[in-house]
Formats: sequence, C-alpha cells, structure tokens
Amino acid sequence: MADKTATIRVLSAGAPKGGVSACAEAFTRKTGHKVDIVFATAPVLRGRVEGGETGADIVIAPPAAMDAFATAGLIAAAPRVPVGAVRAGVAIRRGATRPDLSSVEGFKKSLLAAESLVHNEASSGQYIALLIERLGLSEALAEKTVVVPNGAAVIAHLQKSTRAYEIGFSQVPEISRFEDEGIELAGPLPEEIGKTTRYEAGLLADAAAPEAARALLQFMASPEAAQLRAEAGLE
Repeated sequence: MADKTATIRVLSAGAPKGGVSACAEAFTRKTGHKVDIVFATAPVLRGRVEGGETGADIVIAPPAAMDAFATAGLIAAAPRVPVGAVRAGVAIRRGATRPDLSSVEGFKKSLLAAESLVHNEASSGQYIALLIERLGLSEALAEKTVVVPNGAAVIAHLQKSTRAYEIGFSQVPEISRFEDEGIELAGPLPEEIGKTTRYEAGLLADAAAPEAARALLQFMASPEAAQLRAEAGLE
C-alpha cells in the first residue's frame, strides 16, 4: 500500500499547466499525497528525460515524445493517460489593435501591419517561426519579431508593452489565464494554419514513488479530473 505521506514528482510541459495543477490539487485533497510539479518547455523536458535527469515520477508530454520515451524504456508501457489538447492562440494587450484571424490572408496582413510580434523559443514558438516562413514573411517580419524563453515571458512582454499594435503567440489556455491581468485572447490561429497539441501523462521507469504516482495517473483518467482540465481550458 502506498505511503500516505508520499511526494509525487511531476515533470510537465508548460502548455497544460492550469489543468495539471488543478488535478494535482484535487488529488492532494483526496489522498494526502503531495504533488510537486516542475513545468518546462518541451525541448528542455525531452532533454531531461532522455538524459535521465528528471528527478520525477511522472512525465507529461506530447504523444510523439512519449512514444520515443517508451521505445527507449524511459517510461512504463502503461498507463498512458490523455491529459488534453491545447490550441495555438494569439494574444494582445487589452485595448490594443486586434489582428484579423478570420482568414489566412487577413492574418498575413495583420502580421505585416503590426509594430511588433513576440513568440517563445519552445515548441509552440518554433511552430510560429516555421509558420511565418511558410507564409513567406520571414524577411519582412525579421526586424520586428521578439523571441522570449517561454509562454509566461510572452505574456509578461505584452503586459509591459506600450505599443498600440503588438501581437503575441502562446497556447490558448495560457493566454486565457491572464485575461484579468491586462491580456486579451484574440483567438486561435485561422483554422487552415492552426495547431493543436495533445498531451499525455506516463510513469517514468525510475519513479521513486510508483504506487502513489500510479494512483495520481488513475485519478487523472477520471471524469472528475477531465472536468477540472476542461475548466482550465484544455480540450
């Protein structure tokens, strides 16, 4: 039987932060187990898992990364619990000019008209950089594009900005968390160029508290946890 005083360590991608945190808090209230969560960008997370430097019992990452971890024997074959999906979104400072997200052409015109663009250097930001390249706008936008470390830094940059027309890119749930702090969700990217990223949770092969960690994974698969994640903006 799992120790009631166990501490479960979780290493998670940052995008599903709200839903993961809500599930951890509810699980702690139910069981008494403590849950310590470290959020990291996807590239950092993958490097830590593959380098055996997680210090964690559970990892939460996109399915492709989880497949790679399973193939390498870094996570247990089961269970793998769906955590939810997030869409790439567009953020602005409250009151700033809103970009046109109704079509790809409208979006391109908005990018060209904006005074500044900001995205992160994590996987969601890498997608935006590749998207700008696909749209043929890399050269035109190079001098006004700002790259910051993570989604939280995108939000912080917008909050401090005084520009009338600055566009930020992050995940929809992350943007939505700051709508009471001067940030507006302009919307998801236009459907034709949108991106939805799914996340799963799994047990690391070298977990120090495997019984308690399995109990947390079981809770995360429950209808109660699904409701918590939905309330946090995960799809």
